[in-house]
Amino acid sequence: MTILCVIPVRGGSKGVPGKNIRDLGGLPLVAWTIRSALAAEADLRVLVSTDSPEIREVALEHGAEVPFLRPSELAEDLTPSEPVIEHALSHHRAEAGEPEGVLFLQATSPLRFPGTLDRAVDQFRATRVDSLVGVVPVTPFLWRYDAEPSKEAPTGHPVADYDVYARLRRQDMSRIDLRYRENGSLYLTRPGIYDRLHNRIGGTVGLFELDDLEGTDIDTELDFTLAEQLVARHAKALGNDGAATTAAAAPSSADRPGGRR
Repeated sequence: MTILCVIPVRGGSKGVPGKNIRDLGGLPLVAWTIRSALAAEADLRVLVSTDSPEIREVALEHGAEVPFLRPSELAEDLTPSEPVIEHALSHHRAEAGEPEGVLFLQATSPLRFPGTLDRAVDQFRATRVDSLVGVVPVTPFLWRYDAEPSKEAPTGHPVADYDVYARLRRQDMSRIDLRYRENGSLYLTRPGIYDRLHNRIGGTVGLFELDDLEGTDIDTELDFTLAEQLVARHAKALGNDGAATTAAAAPSSADRPGGRR
């Protein structure tokens, strides 16, 4: 069955104006995600949801479908992603029926290794989860506040989310010791979850592990600069221009930058 792949790309970016079509390593930012999706062996319908005629032309040029311009009420600064995905899902259902799943890809996480999306689809099908969430493994050395500042504790109460008296070395940590940061790169969800919960995550949840490099997220000018450096350094591992052709081109975890050794 077809998996609907939705790439939401709004024209009114505030943090980095025009970032979605800004050049990154010789390609508009959104083209990296489009090309990765089109290169997957899985049956993906690659659809860009945008309110911008300019972005629409760029997306069409790089092979995505853009069958509509998103309504203005779904392209405001505070518009959540879920209504945008549901709008695209409704359009797909009217045209082609029920998809097997909805793959939500964010253009602001442009770096994916060849084969990553096929690996996600394979995991989704093999585990039969309701939603699959892209994550990056991180160390558990995190702190939080368990209360708001008060007269007795002007800075609040800092609490460690790990045992400070049994601090493990990174190389000694198992997958149970690690934490998994949701980076927004991809979500693969059964359509019924959107219908019932209006959420990209629900039901039985699976974690899809991404490499550190694939965890790159662009939200600021500094993020964009760092992404440019990563693209220049790791172009071959990324499939040169993001248009992955075979999973064999992806480096092993030991060879990848930041990979677990």
